[in-house]
Amino acid sequence: MNYASLLNHYGDQLELVGEEREALNFVFREMKAWSYTEFVLKLSQEVEVEDASIIKEIFEQLYRHYPAQYILGKSQFYGLDLMVDERVLIPRPETEELVDLILAENSAAILDVLDVGTGSGAIALSLAKTRPKWQITASDLAQEALDLAQTNAQKNNLELTFVRSDLLTNIEGKFDIIVSNPPYIAYEDKEEVGLNVLTSEPHLALFADEKGLALYRRLAEISASYLKPKGKIYLEIGYKQGQAVKDLFTKYFPNHRIRVLTDQFGQDRMVVIDHEFITRTTGD
Repeated sequence: MNYASLLNHYGDQLELVGEEREALNFVFREMKAWSYTEFVLKLSQEVEVEDASIIKEIFEQLYRHYPAQYILGKSQFYGLDLMVDERVLIPRPETEELVDLILAENSAAILDVLDVGTGSGAIALSLAKTRPKWQITASDLAQEALDLAQTNAQKNNLELTFVRSDLLTNIEGKFDIIVSNPPYIAYEDKEEVGLNVLTSEPHLALFADEKGLALYRRLAEISASYLKPKGKIYLEIGYKQGQAVKDLFTKYFPNHRIRVLTDQFGQDRMVVIDHEFITRTTGD
């Protein structure tokens, strides 16, 4: 049997359980360190015994809804190679849009930035790579996530400050930017989550109480005291949460501009709290 036939055979079975057949090709090619051209040229050749075993093992993991990135132990994010495993969420392309937005709106050479709930460190490390003079603090409640984020920082030769903290409880100082991609999936929306996410990725980093709004509410209540006078907050949100998150922050930031921004698919994905507007009264 040639590579194409074997991969198609397993790919058909993956599709039957709701997994993408291309994931098998991707993981196998990455494991073999083949270029796409090398992979295509191999498809018509007979499968080597060792490769047949590798392909079968990859298939069995994908069939059990184990994510491709966890199989490889790595994920690409904003040009960085990040280690990922069950301790952290796999970084999503939508979060790259949040990084793009922060960089586009903040050109100052030196800023103090806090990434709340850093997970793998994706946001903090991307900002550190692109703005090397920014002073960046990355926090997370889970020590195991912080350990992995620190490993990713070392792997990419980036220097950050890491703090274990339940949101802002252990944070000191004030910041020009607070950014967070917190858990925001409502427990009642579990059916919307793919099986490879639900069965493998950490639920602590996925789900939140109060219809997914619990951590936004807590941030809204306390974040003002951690911002510098012209500080900004950047949040990733669920696609159904734009107005609700805006309402939460309007309560605690009544004199600020609050924007709900969409992602490349037109879904609400980011909330930004920024410029303070002060009403001045004049007398005779």
